[in-house]
Amino acid sequence: MGSPFHLADALDARREAALLRTRSAVRHEGAHLHVAGRDYLHFAGNDYLGLAREPLLGAAFAEGLTRFGAGSGASPLVTGYHEAHQRLEKSLCDWLGVEAALLFNCGFSANQAVLKALLGKGHRLWQDRLNHASLQEAGSQLPCTMQRFGHNDMQALARQLEPGAGLIVSEGVFSMDGDLGDWPSLCDLAAQSGNWLMIDDAHGLGVLGPEGRGTLAALGIGPERVHIHMGTFGKALGVAGAFVAGSRELVEYLTNFARTYVYSTHMPPAQAHAITAAIDLVRAGEARRTHLHGLIARFRAGAKGQGWRLGCSHTPIQPLLVGESEAALHLAARLRERGIWVTAIRPPTVPVGTARLRITLSAAHGEADVDALLAALAECREACHG
Repeated sequence: MGSPFHLADALDARREAALLRTRSAVRHEGAHLHVAGRDYLHFAGNDYLGLAREPLLGAAFAEGLTRFGAGSGASPLVTGYHEAHQRLEKSLCDWLGVEAALLFNCGFSANQAVLKALLGKGHRLWQDRLNHASLQEAGSQLPCTMQRFGHNDMQALARQLEPGAGLIVSEGVFSMDGDLGDWPSLCDLAAQSGNWLMIDDAHGLGVLGPEGRGTLAALGIGPERVHIHMGTFGKALGVAGAFVAGSRELVEYLTNFARTYVYSTHMPPAQAHAITAAIDLVRAGEARRTHLHGLIARFRAGAKGQGWRLGCSHTPIQPLLVGESEAALHLAARLRERGIWVTAIRPPTVPVGTARLRITLSAAHGEADVDALLAALAECREACHG
């Protein structure tokens, strides 16, 4: 009997369109990646401060395992909420200047939890067109009315807004373009219209602002102007997991009504212990951020000098725009031949015709690593246009 799901047809269609996704088993070592016995310079991850291999962070995780064991043992409203989770939440509040915080196993879960718990029939949801898939998917499944506005198009958003009708959501740093949301305008529009405002700062937290407090701090915006803060621990903080923060009332509400929180086994307390240590490292990590931003400037100057088309980003996410999916795959393959690991990003992750290499920089890199990347790009460009 045949399958009712037509799996092979769907896979064949993606393969023919150069959109098939595959996995590679890897081993990380700082700025390097080991894949199938070969060493590569790694420019495809989100470990922006190089903390994932930081010995002090590893020691904190090991200490947490010794003190708390390997797992939480239950969902947070049963017996899975440990003292280590409580300490982490307090550390987040102190760092970010918010009243309360709630921990989640991943950013996807956190974003879905917020939208599904808050928005019902009669509400409206406004999203930047380039928001993460977790936000777009949740919005499309809800009984509320969702409208998307053009990327950072504040005039379009202003035309769509209705007074006190729901929630505006945008990102601090956009994950595929590396640019910042227009947060001064977003805050003004939310206040003027009486709507709530949510930031997904997964890619800004730890990298931007004083003590790495993120996009809002970098722009001089007080945290009280944004009702809901979401951030993740698996990027600049080097561990895993996520949080939602805001008022005590918001966190109490989500504790009761966010289904992915109520019905999921909580993150291991050892992980929470390690994240608390990561926050301390990030807050004291100005030298790492200074080094990182120097590498970003070095890469952008070199790539532009070679004639490559870059996005308008001054964050660790540096999209090198190619256009067609096959061309992006071909360029990524040429770089791998030269010992550089970069990922080609294709539709549906990005719009059709905007396939790119998503080059990411880390404080674990040195200037020589960036120069090696630029040299490989120059060779590829010469090969393509020679």
